[in-house]
Amino acid sequence: MPTSLLQSIDSPTDLRKLPESDLPKLADELRQFIIQTVSKTGGHLGAGLGVVDLTIALHYIFNTPDDRLVWDVGHQCYPHKALTGRRDQLHTLRQKDGVSGFTKRSESIYDPFGAGHSSTSISAALGMAAAARKQKSGNKAIAVIGDGAMTAGMAFEALNNAGHDRRNDLVVVLNDNEMSISPNVGALSSYLSKILSGDAYNQIKTGAGTVLERLSPTLLDAARRAEEHMKGMLIPGTLFEELGFTYFGPIDGHDYQQLLPTLRNIKRLTRPILLHVVTHKGKGFAPAEDNPCTYHGVSPFDPDTGVMQKSAGGPPSYTKVFSDGLIELAASNPKIVAITAAMMEGTGLSAFQKRFPERFHDVGIAEQHAVTFAGGMAAEGEIPVCAIYSTFFQRAYDQFVHDVALQNLPVIFALDRAGLVGADGPTHAGAYDLSFLRAIPNTTIMAPSDENELRRMLATAAKLGKPAVIRYPRGNALGLELEPMTPIPVGSARQLRDGADAAILAVGEHAHAALAAANTLADEGINCAVYDARFIKPLDAAMVRAAAKTGTILTVEENAVMGGFGSAVLEKLSEEGLLAGGVRFRSLGIPDRFIPQGSQKELRAELGLDAEGIAAAMRALRA
Repeated sequence: MPTSLLQSIDSPTDLRKLPESDLPKLADELRQFIIQTVSKTGGHLGAGLGVVDLTIALHYIFNTPDDRLVWDVGHQCYPHKALTGRRDQLHTLRQKDGVSGFTKRSESIYDPFGAGHSSTSISAALGMAAAARKQKSGNKAIAVIGDGAMTAGMAFEALNNAGHDRRNDLVVVLNDNEMSISPNVGALSSYLSKILSGDAYNQIKTGAGTVLERLSPTLLDAARRAEEHMKGMLIPGTLFEELGFTYFGPIDGHDYQQLLPTLRNIKRLTRPILLHVVTHKGKGFAPAEDNPCTYHGVSPFDPDTGVMQKSAGGPPSYTKVFSDGLIELAASNPKIVAITAAMMEGTGLSAFQKRFPERFHDVGIAEQHAVTFAGGMAAEGEIPVCAIYSTFFQRAYDQFVHDVALQNLPVIFALDRAGLVGADGPTHAGAYDLSFLRAIPNTTIMAPSDENELRRMLATAAKLGKPAVIRYPRGNALGLELEPMTPIPVGSARQLRDGADAAILAVGEHAHAALAAANTLADEGINCAVYDARFIKPLDAAMVRAAAKTGTILTVEENAVMGGFGSAVLEKLSEEGLLAGGVRFRSLGIPDRFIPQGSQKELRAELGLDAEGIAAAMRALRA
């Protein structure tokens, strides 16, 4: 016999059997369950706690999974997963072969669309609404999007498209968890939302419109303008109304007496609807309520105090090395400015913002705008440093090509989290940047093997006078004593080890794994030269020629094998006419498949990108 309400729910069907009076108690249990679970696994906390009541209400009112519930980003979906048959698996959250930290179609029929990047939900849900209309299924489509994700252009493109056709049976729930319009959350707004979404109001509105239209189109137009004027005074939703949506709210996203009646009324409407819901990020866990930014994404923590487990110390992260190096560089070069797209803390730019507030720009979740904005600054003689996660930089590819590279503008792109990222999984892996950037003219691409190399590459990029990309991994650097930030000659590799039997050419921190592999192979009588490539573009031709003389070349990179560093080496071998001699060649990297979540150590071992895997690949290549 279940000892709690939560334990009695294996699907939303079970949830809908509960009386409404039980829902607040269920919400309390669900919050405690999420807190206890995430305290052990780590992951996203504050956003999920903030939408517990909204999640319960949506599944309670709408007929999921037939009604499609699409969560934007998906980092707030832990309560949703707990209510949709994955409660007992949630302890495997973000672990290898465990439950994903985001929505995932292959994981559950209740996840109709996978996510990980922001601002996709409205487009996806609109597509589902269009398909439902075509198929005459009667299924509703509901997109839940946060106020931060609304800053992206894609969200407004979707709103514009959705509102254009009143037949679109789409509900957009705007989850406002910054409390920016909290004064409007109260009895009046609640009453208006219930009234405006109810049958009586809409029947009167439709009937009045019909009468006025018959009497005079001018009167109808005047009535509509008067209505919009009144609603604009009372409700902060004029923008959405102008885009073609019927706007309701704001309502308290933790009050079931507001949520349930409003959602019931909205469910009966068949046109583009926007419901504005105000929630409190981190609700139910005081540390997360008081520090929503700190508790957005957490490592394991004490569920009673909120104190997070501290790492065992050790070297600074590559992100911290980048941050400190950029500040050092900016202190002596007033032209350097920093730009990020809503990832100030994640990219390490908080310290820069405090030191140089007038030279820092956070453009919101808008990577496309960030890149062209940087291009505009560069065109005026500034040196913008645009810090973006590799996976998010994918969203700004056209802007990089058209607005920066084509015009040869000196923008520096610091691509954090390049390569495998661990628990965040395939949605966040920076697995493709070398492949999609290498083809673009005017582009210099670098990858540091340690903290000093990262610092020197920053200095190199600042003096380059053209587009430069520095990609570096998630995780800690080596702990080396810092050296001066002297520029590196462009296109120059460095040789870490001499050897005549074979050559290992490595990108980034894998140069050290390659060196360890070579030392192991030396004990077996295989003498391998090891190169830290440093530059993926332009490639060091002297390094390639020297490697070809050994007759055996193994390249190592944490990027897609297709089109990556190994491809560049193979192209150079062909260009130099060095393949005719029968050079044995193999590229190690990320294969042509999406790599699931797991720790970086686990995934590198699985893909043969650690010292043992590199040594094994070389043995096989020479066999």
